[in-house]
Amino acid sequence: MSNQEIPELDVSKIENEDDRIKLYDNLVQHDTRTEYSEITHLIEQSSYHYSLQDRDTPNLYRNLFDYEEVPKVSFNHRIVPMNMPEEIWITDTTFRDGQQSTSPFTVDQIVALYTMMHKLGGPRGLVRQCEFFVYTEKDRKALEACMSLGFKFPEITSWIRANPKDFELVKSLGIKETGILASCSDYHIYLKMGLTRRRAVEKYLDVIKQALEMGIRPRVHFEDITRADFYGFVVPFAEALKRLGETYQIPIKIRACDTLGFGVCYPGAALPRSVPGIIYGLNHYAGIDSSMLEWHGHNDFYKVVTNASTAWLYGAAAVNCSLLGIGERTGNCPLEAMIMEYVSLRGTTDGMDLPVITEIANYFENEIGYTIPPRTPFVGSNFNVTRAGIHADGLLKNEEIYNIFNTDKLLNRPVKVAIDKTCGLAGITHWINSHMSSDSDAFDKHDPLIVQLKAEIDKEYESGRTTSISDEEMRAMIERIEPEVLNLFVKK
Repeated sequence: MSNQEIPELDVSKIENEDDRIKLYDNLVQHDTRTEYSEITHLIEQSSYHYSLQDRDTPNLYRNLFDYEEVPKVSFNHRIVPMNMPEEIWITDTTFRDGQQSTSPFTVDQIVALYTMMHKLGGPRGLVRQCEFFVYTEKDRKALEACMSLGFKFPEITSWIRANPKDFELVKSLGIKETGILASCSDYHIYLKMGLTRRRAVEKYLDVIKQALEMGIRPRVHFEDITRADFYGFVVPFAEALKRLGETYQIPIKIRACDTLGFGVCYPGAALPRSVPGIIYGLNHYAGIDSSMLEWHGHNDFYKVVTNASTAWLYGAAAVNCSLLGIGERTGNCPLEAMIMEYVSLRGTTDGMDLPVITEIANYFENEIGYTIPPRTPFVGSNFNVTRAGIHADGLLKNEEIYNIFNTDKLLNRPVKVAIDKTCGLAGITHWINSHMSSDSDAFDKHDPLIVQLKAEIDKEYESGRTTSISDEEMRAMIERIEPEVLNLFVKK
């Protein structure tokens, strides 16, 4: 039977087990076809349809995930083509997955951060969506306060449990899209839920159908996709969702969730851990359009940023992030990192307001009381601070030598030198000159003031000091030695 011969599905009445089985069979079992591709300009067997492979026992991929050992990466040397979508964007989960790992935000804090994300994303809405919980009164107040701002971007979406009351709540709040959990590895299907693959698909389709009947766009979270049987479960389930969405004329989005950070971006890596293989397979074999594909990763193996960028490169239009990477265990993909990845890959900010990244970091530390590790790229207090004297000497001669880019211009974060036992004359000179209101007043590193300051600093460390010297201490030293220099500093 060809695709064109598959009968239309009557999904208006799914009342009993026989109806569910009929719906399932129609959705996940059909044949291949050949057609001319407008992309490659070749006749291709364009639909590689895979039937769901049900099992009595789970496949836990023990050859890769032994549990008593570090997980292994296997290779089959199959290389899939890159397929960067014409348009890519970022979605946010700070107020959902992110907030589960830290002290709950207040309503005012959520509104402030949401407003900054709107500003950061620019007029094209490159921070495209932002998901919220809807269960508590505080969650709903925050959501409604953000909706009242009237911003087109980030679009407010939700994440809910799979029951009818939750769908009614989402509908009543005026939310157009909601996330729905659909665990897809046998670890979850068999060990957590006590189901088989077939019964899991039937259960998921029943729930998603309820959302469609209420006119809500489902975003189906393929939990634990990097431990799932890709051809035996993921692809047939994704195809089933695509056909169900076509029946209701409401496209269904798929979020590929690397729940434990097992994904790898290496060329030739085998499924289920291959990020290129997952994205290519959902796009090519399941026929999911790039605009309906989203990647959600965790940083358990330090790969969260690279995996997200890889998902973009191989065909996912969206990557899901959180501010500062907050999230369960090692956290989600940092939103600010993917802002930088976007600019690096596209060669333009496309209207994004990058200095807002610094505003967000300052807000987290000063208003929320969240401590950002000082060496965190782009947002940590020391990310563009050097301590080595030889580096400070380079900065003094030309800032480009030891700074990643013009951090003052792009992030409102001028490069700095920390004053400690290794900073040398050059470090002290750079510190003073960075505080000057005019370049014409800049000091040379052999100036008597610089030499005397270094002598005092050396004494501090000879007497056992181990911490850096603060800005306030430096000002006090200058005031003792040559107080008129402070008049040349930028006024606070």
